[in-house]
Amino acid sequence: MGRMTASSGRRVLLAAPRGYCAGVDRAVIAVEKALEQYGAPVYVRHEIVHNKYVVQTLERKGAIFVEQTEEVPPGNIVMFSAHGVAPVVHEEAERGKLATIDATCPLVTKVHKEAVRFADDDYDILLIGHEGHEEVIGTSGEAPDHIQLVDGPGDVAKVEVRDPSKVVWLSQTTLSVDETMETVDALKEKFPQLISPPSDDICYATQNRQLAVKQMGAEAELVIVVGSRNSSNSVRLVEVAKLAGAREAYLVDFADEIDESWLEGVGTVGVTSGASVPDILVEQVLEWLSARGFEDVEIVKAAEESIVFSLPKELRRDLREEAATLVAERGGAGTDSAK
Repeated sequence: MGRMTASSGRRVLLAAPRGYCAGVDRAVIAVEKALEQYGAPVYVRHEIVHNKYVVQTLERKGAIFVEQTEEVPPGNIVMFSAHGVAPVVHEEAERGKLATIDATCPLVTKVHKEAVRFADDDYDILLIGHEGHEEVIGTSGEAPDHIQLVDGPGDVAKVEVRDPSKVVWLSQTTLSVDETMETVDALKEKFPQLISPPSDDICYATQNRQLAVKQMGAEAELVIVVGSRNSSNSVRLVEVAKLAGAREAYLVDFADEIDESWLEGVGTVGVTSGASVPDILVEQVLEWLSARGFEDVEIVKAAEESIVFSLPKELRRDLREEAATLVAERGGAGTDSAK
């Protein structure tokens, strides 16, 4: 990548890191490996990651995405998405005679385990996150009698706990770091004995991508975030860019969604992508900008990332055979659909 030349007057600041995090990479590869090993169809409960392009690509390869476990015919394989699921979903799969692959991001699993541990110790757990997000639903399902959702600083006033000396906060992994800490500060003001999680719940990738956007937001008049609208971490990047000083920031799935009017009066464009976005989509945005005079690209490097997660252990087994056995042992139709 080149740096801005004195004559161009137009440049692109390209965030690093950007795009796939280790948890997303693991989940996407898990679907591809499952299709390779077991053949289609492989069912996936909810979008494996929140990205339109990724989901469409996997559908063409034979993945079938469903909203509810009950939609999967008995004797088949179902994969749980990177966002995690509540224990009740595992029970649904067992009742439905399904072989399962758990592609939950290990960092989400960590939050689940924290929730279980604090619930076992009878703490009130304040889960900071966005209502309706799959990750929040999954974490809440680990200890529904102990967890209450706090959706930002505005929710703090209505929070009530049984014992102010036994209260802990946990968070969704894809939130804005600054907004989360604002919520935590408000909670601590109300509950001075509030305990923090033993390690940071907001994942390293979310933090690194936000840090890069903060660095370039002060220089870029326009920031383009590549990502889907149901991607929490991508939406947060747009918010962070505006707070960092960018005049405008927009979220797009594809380069052809960019409006040329956004470039009026703009000399510097920042480009980044959410943690569930393959880099081919960023490359297409760079090509689109280059064709309009933004040829010089400067990397804004906020951190190095080298984390890799191993694939789900279930991929080491013959899940087609397991699914057929479940149907045979428990009765019911579905063996043909497993083929």
